[in-house]
Amino acid sequence: MAQLHDLTAVEQAEAVRKGTVSPIELTEHYLGRIERLNETVGAFVTVTPEIARKQAAEAEAEALAARRDGREAELSPLHGVPVPVKDLYFTAGVRTTLGSAVYADHVPDTDDHVVTLLREAGTVMLGKTNTPEFGLPCYTENSVAPPARTPWDLDRSAGGSSGGAAAAVASGLSPVAHASDGGGSIRIPASVCGLFGIKPSRGRVPQGPVTHDITGLSTGGPLARTVADAAALLDVLAGTVPGAPYAAPSLPPGETFASYAGREPGTLRVVGLPQPPVPGVELHPDCRAAYDGAVELLRGLGHEVDEIELPVDESLRDAFTRVWAVMSTSYPVGPDQEELLIPLTRYLRAEGAKVSGPAFAEALYAFRALGELIAAALHSTYDVVLTPTLAQPPALIGGLRNDADPAAEFAALAAFTPYTPIFNATGQPAVNVPLHWTDAGLPVGVMFGGRYGDEATLISLSAQLEAASPWAGRRPSAW
Repeated sequence: MAQLHDLTAVEQAEAVRKGTVSPIELTEHYLGRIERLNETVGAFVTVTPEIARKQAAEAEAEALAARRDGREAELSPLHGVPVPVKDLYFTAGVRTTLGSAVYADHVPDTDDHVVTLLREAGTVMLGKTNTPEFGLPCYTENSVAPPARTPWDLDRSAGGSSGGAAAAVASGLSPVAHASDGGGSIRIPASVCGLFGIKPSRGRVPQGPVTHDITGLSTGGPLARTVADAAALLDVLAGTVPGAPYAAPSLPPGETFASYAGREPGTLRVVGLPQPPVPGVELHPDCRAAYDGAVELLRGLGHEVDEIELPVDESLRDAFTRVWAVMSTSYPVGPDQEELLIPLTRYLRAEGAKVSGPAFAEALYAFRALGELIAAALHSTYDVVLTPTLAQPPALIGGLRNDADPAAEFAALAAFTPYTPIFNATGQPAVNVPLHWTDAGLPVGVMFGGRYGDEATLISLSAQLEAASPWAGRRPSAW
């Protein structure tokens, strides 16, 4: 028998508009599932039942008034739908740990812009989802909460840094989730949890007023089970604020990202880049199989697919490493608190302190040059870039950590996810599409990157792939 969490987020929102389901029912349903399953999957650091119930009651009152006045169409696309917030983002009056013991009791007095947007859209905040310390590694294991696990194999990591968000959606603890991505942190968890995730174009989703990334690598974005759900959440999250350093091109007047999930993409020219762009990294056969299956599906749908190899060198990895190390220093940590940090964080902060101003500027310049190169060399000929999302299948809990040698750990993380940072460096949009499961039942995604500002094409293409090879009907045993 179907339950509320079997409905997609779009279906839930439609039921709220019609009055067949109330936001209060949805909220109580998900709070009950969180109480039963959260300790197992490690999705939430902090659950906020009182806030959720208050927001649900307000959303119900607004929906009732809209139905009475014939204004249902004016409600936001996810009105009354639960949407948790990643614990890297500040929430006024709610504990925000940043995944660190240093901030275990931190309660900010200001909301980040995305939190305001979610509240104004009438969504319901169930709580704060799990993230690794300062969002630095691509696994979610910290000192403030249980590790985030993929429900497809509870011995394996849900990825990072949006691992808690992905674990929540993949386990049916929330219909969709806010996430963020600075080096793959939406697409990595989406791949290992069998979800669709969008890393939007630089400037598409506002940052601040507290949480800023001066490098331009990071952005907020959606994690969801379906393309339509992710597109609807992107409509809620997208926007501009005064003083923002970047602003992605706006959609045409009257258009929404959700509308593109119902449109055919036309015949696209796709360039495939199967080989890892980092020297010495091998592509696992399961990840190659996922990529090859995507190529076959694309060609079967009438798209043109060419394959090329980009030159492999150390420059992008070196530049990304320098910038990532500097970013790790952006959160204040007192000298007496350094011992509370995990070894990888201490290592990166020490390395970041060594990077000079000119070296930092040079690394950022390399990112901008890469964006220009890809635009000129690839997108002058091709509409979309296809790569594996990861070079390896989902990792075991603890399998990517090396507390005794954090330098070796960071190198291993780069080998695990050599593809995703490219689109953070260039600012282009990119998505993980969950088209493949291994013989062992593990999800392995593929990644599509688009022209800067062109999330619409990626959404239309992904929806076409979803219709041709549906994935949302797959459910892990924890469901």
